Amino acid sequence: MRKLIQGMRREQAFTLVELMIVVTIVAILALVAIPLYSQNTVSAIMSEGVAGCGALRTACRVYYSENSTYPANLAALVTLDIVGATALNGKYFQQADYTVTGAATTYTIQATAPATAKAAAGMTYIINERGVESGTYLTGQ
Repeated sequence: MRKLIQGMRREQAFTLVELMIVVTIVAILALVAIPLYSQNTVSAIMSEGVAGCGALRTACRVYYSENSTYPANLAALVTLDIVGATALNGKYFQQADYTVTGAATTYTIQATAPATAKAAAGMTYIINERGVESGTYLTGQ
């Protein structure tokens, strides 16, 4: 009878080895999941900057069609109301985080993630009139 009772008690609890195996498995899963989550966070933040650069590319093309030259800076687009004063403001990026540098036949647009975008702070995305992309966001540096 005693053996039967001891056997029943034993089946009701986990052994230390079983608990250690479960903790090890959870730790391994966390080691895999956390870096993936961090990269997805950076991609989500920078996608706002990439979208803003796309809007600025369209604005530069509109400016070129009206003036036969690309805008010298972002202020030129805002002054002619091609880009609204707050049109580029989003959750992570503000208008001040974008830079437009232009000449007669070329332009470069850059988005730099602000310090408030913690995971992506300081990352840049750059695109020119030919659609060539560069920056630390693409190179992962």
